[in-house]
Amino acid sequence: MPWTLRRTRQCRKCPWRRDVDPREIPDGYCETRHAALEATIARDALPLAPSATFSAMACHESPLGEEAHCVGWLVNQLGPGNNIPLRISMLSCENAHRIETAGEQHQCFEDTLP
Repeated sequence: MPWTLRRTRQCRKCPWRRDVDPREIPDGYCETRHAALEATIARDALPLAPSATFSAMACHESPLGEEAHCVGWLVNQLGPGNNIPLRISMLSCENAHRIETAGEQHQCFEDTLP
């Protein structure tokens, strides 16, 4: 079933941007919550079942109840992160061609941590 991303442009304070200090994320920063986002990162060692699901990282600028994917996370997981369930899901995304990052990006989740 076709779907669309709520956000296609990377926000100014995205922790995936190399020029952003995650401690400057609006509305407060919590290192523990940031580290817990590792659960959204695909790991190649995990087997992929036909019914596999994935957890997505939400953009910190999304209003409650209207969560949007983090664009930096999307680009990482579609590229070097090789998140196969996400790639399959994106096949039916109507506006995936509009995804846009800003500046240099971190290559792995661990690099987004302070």
